[in-house]
Amino acid sequence: MGTPTPPVETVTALARRYRLELDTGTTPGTPAWSLVPGVTEFTPKTDPTQQDVTTYDAEGWSESAVTMLAWSIETTLAHRAHPTTGAFNAAQEKLRKAARSFGAASFVHVRYYDRNGAADAYEGNALVTWEPDGGGPDAVDTIKVTLTGSGPLLEITNPAAAGGTFALAAKSLKTAGGDA
Repeated sequence: MGTPTPPVETVTALARRYRLELDTGTTPGTPAWSLVPGVTEFTPKTDPTQQDVTTYDAEGWSESAVTMLAWSIETTLAHRAHPTTGAFNAAQEKLRKAARSFGAASFVHVRYYDRNGAADAYEGNALVTWEPDGGGPDAVDTIKVTLTGSGPLLEITNPAAAGGTFALAAKSLKTAGGDA
């Protein structure tokens, strides 16, 4: 048996590769995507529900099947405000208001994707939990936001893929010698 060929993928992806956007549109079926700014931590999750399906035919070995999937996003946000007016960011405010609502108003439509254009891109509807972190007089205002999926998390074409606005901006920064 020969030695396996070393992988060519030798660069480690950075956690900050994700971009979170919120549909702030008012026309159903026509999303108006707005950046959710100030993300300091981002953890997308998909949790399977597994059920035991073991039969006598398994000869003593356990067997399981996935019967349901649940998705969520846990993120921490630096609470953003306008430098002159003090008004909080509109996307963050929509999340805060949804967390304090009932019925249809408690749901938000979100998408997240790899800002470098990788195929890692998803979209779905979620309920919102908004938890200010609090802190002492020297602390900044951060919020723990949990988006709990309601229905499927759909795989989408990455908006930052080749030709996307974000991908083109990043490419022009690299060409100009800036960081991207």
